[in-house]
Amino acid sequence: MRYPLFYFIMLLTSLFTVSCKSTHSNTHNTSASSRSLAEAEPRPAWLAGDHHIHGKYSARWDWSTTPPTPILRGDAQYATALYAQMARHHNLSWMVTTDHGGPGHSSVNLEHAYPELVASRKATPEVLQFYGMEFDTPGARHCSLIIPYSETEAEQLFRLESQFNRREIEPDTASRDTDEFMLKALRAMQEEQKPPILIVNHPARLAEKLSSFKKVTPQKLRKWQDTAPDVVIGMEGAPGHQANALNPDGSTRESGLRGGYNDFPTMGGFDQMTAVVGGVWDSLLSEGRRWWITATSDSHMHYTEGRTDFWPGEYSKTYVFARKQYDDIMQAMREGKMFATTGDLIDSLSVKVSNKKGQAADIGETIEIKSGETSSIEIKFRDPDALNFGRQNPSVERVDVIIGMINSDVAATPSPVVHRFTSKDWYVDGQFRTIKMDIEAVKHAQYVRIRGTNNKNELEPQIDTAGEDPWADLWFYSNPVFISVK
Repeated sequence: MRYPLFYFIMLLTSLFTVSCKSTHSNTHNTSASSRSLAEAEPRPAWLAGDHHIHGKYSARWDWSTTPPTPILRGDAQYATALYAQMARHHNLSWMVTTDHGGPGHSSVNLEHAYPELVASRKATPEVLQFYGMEFDTPGARHCSLIIPYSETEAEQLFRLESQFNRREIEPDTASRDTDEFMLKALRAMQEEQKPPILIVNHPARLAEKLSSFKKVTPQKLRKWQDTAPDVVIGMEGAPGHQANALNPDGSTRESGLRGGYNDFPTMGGFDQMTAVVGGVWDSLLSEGRRWWITATSDSHMHYTEGRTDFWPGEYSKTYVFARKQYDDIMQAMREGKMFATTGDLIDSLSVKVSNKKGQAADIGETIEIKSGETSSIEIKFRDPDALNFGRQNPSVERVDVIIGMINSDVAATPSPVVHRFTSKDWYVDGQFRTIKMDIEAVKHAQYVRIRGTNNKNELEPQIDTAGEDPWADLWFYSNPVFISVK
């Protein structure tokens, strides 16, 4: 088994289970060590995290009672404290608890899940632990709802979940399961004093073929962000359940599909909305939208126990360039200072675009270029010389630069891969690799994004076949840098 300490750690979680009252006025304060840790790291750095994790409060329900009774550990197994320990073990700096909702689940979160989160924060202060839920989205599927860290975070989630979560009023959800009710929910979130963040989970999981979307469509994504631009910031580029093709002993399972995408599969482990160049993501970016992507575990239960999941950080990581502070991480997420990677292919990335004045912008930022001038791009990434948690040391074999036009007739053309770089094209400085190129005669507003892979055989990420080993097909994606033209 890959984790011989796992069951020992499970026993340890009992030490961190704290009985708390349902009132929260005295349960919010973090430990002094957590505050000291944040104060000791004032400079921004790449911080790995996971915003989609299910624990024991992702319940199933006993429908024989009125109201229905939650059956804890019904859909997911583990305590928050265990997840925090495993997040730390897999080198995460932050995580978000995102349990499913259900009939009256807002009270389950308020009275039980939140006190457990507070106890876990004290037990593992090295990992910043956000409060949230997997929002059962009206008229659609699921989103990660991330609540800002505050003294009123428990009440904020209770208010939003009880008033707007689709499944809160099961079994008769018809009045909430509409597109208009979703817009109503988003307007309320946008008006919060400290607005939450909403990230669309596994957006194309129900697609039966390429560019054929159900429930979650590009049109809905646009409406959601237009309604709540401070709330709706993007989508899972790489969904969870990536261990769906693995048996408990780590061998591949012939029928298993990565991500649980049973109709139209993932591509290189990424959702088609992200993976297809010139597809949904590029379409949104070509409108000038700040639409970001992430990677998550969607962990319910580890594959070594017969389910489909990796631990948080074991396979997928979302890196955020921020100070190790709750507010700073959320702000960096809103600004798109993120990249997504699988298999620890890289752990640091810069995509710096500069103008003739020497001004520069990096991931999530905007640089102004004078019309007709040449801009320069410097890509710098770290390919760690170390084993990942699949006990492999993968190498980046290729980096692709993708450039798309914004609000221009040129945007009707699929965003091209303008250059593919291999090891012969980059400079090596220890574990860092540096690539340089120019964009000549810039005349249109545009964006630059990159991706990289250890896969020597695929110029474009191909459909993931059943039984494919996720460790053999790794990719990373940057969020874009925007170029404005004056």
